[in-house]
Amino acid sequence: MKAKSIQGSTIEEISLAFQQSREDGFTPTLAIVFISIKQDREAVRDLLRKENIDIIGATSAGEFIGGHQSSEAMVILLLDIRKEQYAVIFKETTGKTFSEAAKEIANKALSLFANPAFILCSTSFTKEGIVLDGFDLLQNLERTLGTDKIIFGGMAGDDASFTGTCVFTGDQSTDYGFVLLVLDNDKIEVQGMAMSGWKPLGKIRTVTESKDGWLYSIDGQPALEMYLRYLGQTLGEEGKEQKKFIDGVGLYHPFLSINAGDPVLRTPFAMDREKNAIKLDFPIPEGKELQFTLPPDFDIVESVLDNARDRREKVKSDADALLIFSCYGRLSALGPMVQEENDGLQQIWNAPMAGFFTYGEYGKDQSGLHEFHSTTCSWVALKEK
Repeated sequence: MKAKSIQGSTIEEISLAFQQSREDGFTPTLAIVFISIKQDREAVRDLLRKENIDIIGATSAGEFIGGHQSSEAMVILLLDIRKEQYAVIFKETTGKTFSEAAKEIANKALSLFANPAFILCSTSFTKEGIVLDGFDLLQNLERTLGTDKIIFGGMAGDDASFTGTCVFTGDQSTDYGFVLLVLDNDKIEVQGMAMSGWKPLGKIRTVTESKDGWLYSIDGQPALEMYLRYLGQTLGEEGKEQKKFIDGVGLYHPFLSINAGDPVLRTPFAMDREKNAIKLDFPIPEGKELQFTLPPDFDIVESVLDNARDRREKVKSDADALLIFSCYGRLSALGPMVQEENDGLQQIWNAPMAGFFTYGEYGKDQSGLHEFHSTTCSWVALKEK
């Protein structure tokens, strides 16, 4: 397998980069596209289709390749991979349950390869505000595929405009569904990890009231009041409380939701002062346990990179290609450190890389369990055997 990553802020720039990538005889068969909703997706798809290149893509909230990070632009990972070693499967889930859709797609993948591995890109929400349940999707895929199969990926973004997200292939697209790159894991080695790096603060607590994504009480106490008091935070002047809460508190202090495997992050993104409640990006059900977190520091990035170095040492080889699905919340909370993280991963695996800032991440945690994540870096390295 050979790979190259390209970037551009206009269709003319990406077309030129694409042509230059092929000057040495490189003939890609597959393109993984991460693109702003403000770019012309159809023009990019047309460029690639003319060369008989298969496409899997998602809209982004920022995108990057090695040494470059952008917003409202596009990046493409081009792969020269044998056609018999992969398949692209598209599924629009409107009018179907996730159970039906996931079972249908999983069985199709199992009919193609005895040992498939998956890169999953899903939508996040539609123009009408209908949210795709990533946790439910992942669980239903696992029920048919089994827990031993590898799944990494992310939820599409929309440049933080919250006007609707999209996933697509060469000839199909949807704002409510998902697309899978199915790889023959017997021919292509897949290494990956989903990790946040955030550290817990204080004791483990219990969610005592939660409904429709709103967290009302923790350990029997009003959630908002306890959260702010414990972190030593205030909401500031009237009329600016919501922005202060999101930008100054929630992004820096997500909750650790405690599950069977490693805890996963759930990020506050709204509050209701009258109800003393916190709205989470993805809910934590009643009866579940959580912890507060310390504010981010450089150790967050180092923990992600150290883990990747350990994985790299175990396999004792570089990758052929690298994909990174990094939460948009990391960009906001970590600032310039997030590019150091992404470039650091690319340097560790010494491979062409492309990635985007997501609205949710899929991947195995350190315990080996698949989770649906928030504010997490999910990376996956590919190597032809």
